[in-house]
Amino acid sequence: MAAFRRLAETTTLFGTVHSAPQKETSPSPTNHIARRGYHIDLGAREKALLEEDPALKKFKSYKNNLKRVSKIGDVLTIVVVAACAYELYAVATVRKE
Repeated sequence: MAAFRRLAETTTLFGTVHSAPQKETSPSPTNHIARRGYHIDLGAREKALLEEDPALKKFKSYKNNLKRVSKIGDVLTIVVVAACAYELYAVATVRKE
């Protein structure tokens, strides 16, 4: 079983061999901190960018329209599926008679 697992790990779909398996080393504390990063408070520029811009408020009105169009699309999809199912049922019952 171990040989099969090693074979599966070292080969790809096309049968080529990968490079040698990497050594499993325990992560040193400095690597862990470097990957995670330190918590730094936002600066004045970042805070200004995150504030709400009154000039952009007129562009946020599309959300309600988008929800309405999405609901209409969902209803139309259900109606079309129901109509197709009814037609299939009607054709099947006509053929039986």
